[in-house]
Amino acid sequence: MLFTDDTVEALRAAVHLANTAEDPDTLASRHDFDEFLAAFPYTGRIDHDADELSTLRSLRPRLRRMLLAPRDAMVEEINDALRDVTFDAHVVRHDGADWHLHAVADDRPLTERILAETAMALLDVVRADESSRLAVCADAECEGIVLDLSRNRSRRYCSTTCTNRNAVAAYRARQR
Repeated sequence: MLFTDDTVEALRAAVHLANTAEDPDTLASRHDFDEFLAAFPYTGRIDHDADELSTLRSLRPRLRRMLLAPRDAMVEEINDALRDVTFDAHVVRHDGADWHLHAVADDRPLTERILAETAMALLDVVRADESSRLAVCADAECEGIVLDLSRNRSRRYCSTTCTNRNAVAAYRARQR
């Protein structure tokens, strides 16, 4: 395995959250927030109010910058993120996940915990020199982020929607 389970989950959550800002915005309501939390069940404090949703929405451009930065710039983004969180590191085991590190206390705001987890996951990406696993979707009409965890580094699209759209377009082009 390329990365540990907690690193993969933090990367998947950050990519998903950053991609919710793409048109159409898929983090516009509390229902959307519920769906995000169902897909990525964070432990600890979740206020589930309008302020938390607003703060989460405002985190998306920063996550996008962090995820798509070239390797050396990614380190700067990681350091900036680490300066912006209040650390209370502890090792935990919960919800079927084996022992892993939580860098921020469970009572800190959700956005702070997401920022810390993303920074720690990206540190693993930097240390493994695998920043090429994060890229912009190959679909000409999409700006979504692709997290390629495939063995052969073949993932080019951010979603099945983009994959299917391009497969159909290629098929139609071949038929002409």
